[in-house]
Amino acid sequence: MTEEARAADAIAAEFTRLRCVYEQQGMVKSVGFGERPAVICVDLITGFTDPQAPMGLASFGAVVPAARRVLDAARRAGTLVVLVGSTYDPDFREAGAWERKVTHSGLVHGSHWVEFDPGLGQTPSDHVVYKRYPSAFFGTDLASRLVAERIDTVIAIGAATSGCIRASVVDAVSLGFRVAVVEEAVGDRERLPHLANLFDLGTKYADVVTMEQVLAYLDGPGR
Repeated sequence: MTEEARAADAIAAEFTRLRCVYEQQGMVKSVGFGERPAVICVDLITGFTDPQAPMGLASFGAVVPAARRVLDAARRAGTLVVLVGSTYDPDFREAGAWERKVTHSGLVHGSHWVEFDPGLGQTPSDHVVYKRYPSAFFGTDLASRLVAERIDTVIAIGAATSGCIRASVVDAVSLGFRVAVVEEAVGDRERLPHLANLFDLGTKYADVVTMEQVLAYLDGPGR
């Protein structure tokens, strides 16, 4: 067994142990899907998914095909789809104090880098929201749109698991929505923060579900 494989096994074992501890403390409950879902796709813009972009990484682009499967299932079912991106003024004043911590290089209004990845298959029926901060809800009208559509379930896909996905999920549950994170359709810059945040989201804030589970739900009776 390679050193990398041994490390992966050790991490998996530790998460299994922690899950048992959390369950004993009343966490890791299943929320389940509601009756009126919306799929929220976060930050799969070319500025992240194209490795040639100033902030781009191949790991983000690898999420796009999985996200597309979820989006297409939602579109077939007539489920609300919201594509959420990030865009800023040239001086990044709109990023506020966040720019002091994380660069947003290239993500300027009108730039190619703030366009949604073409692999998402954007359609005219998709809602579009642009944010300035980590959460898809902070400083946007996303919550109002969901309330207007009587949405009770947010299905989160996109990037990054430890950043804007996490922030959006915490805000969504704080606003009263059921939340599901599709395991195969979210990604991060590195595997360890991805796994750690999936674990944390799944124990405290959301159901971490498989592609099979979410597709069965979206394609199911009444969707």
